Amino acid sequence: MAVSEKGSAGEAMCPYRLVLEHITSRWGVLVLVALLERSYRFSELRREVGRIGRDVSEKMLTQTLQTLERDGLVHRDAKPVIPPRVDYSLTALGREAAEQVRGLAEWTKQRMADVERARTAYDEARAAQARAS
Repeated sequence: MAVSEKGSAGEAMCPYRLVLEHITSRWGVLVLVALLERSYRFSELRREVGRIGRDVSEKMLTQTLQTLERDGLVHRDAKPVIPPRVDYSLTALGREAAEQVRGLAEWTKQRMADVERARTAYDEARAAQARAS
């Protein structure tokens, strides 16, 4: 999720849509939900994201964190110690966004059986149409 100013076709993206894309991206959702619980060091956050979703590469996690930091949702706290210590946490704005995303994630989890039934009905109807054609 590199920071982008343009859509896939090269057109300028609406700023609201761009932020929404960052928040609801594959990794953005998981990072925000994980950081709701507490702050994490990079490697801890990477493990937590893998635990609640899918394994994320270092590159993708770095890009996601940088993008969310740029949007004012994530705070990066680099401590001048040896070895270096960097903690990531949510800003007030990030916490607000993460609560909204978590609500949607919880709704999705609760309603997944209904979604699966709808998908099955749709697929069966399409298959029946194809056989009738």
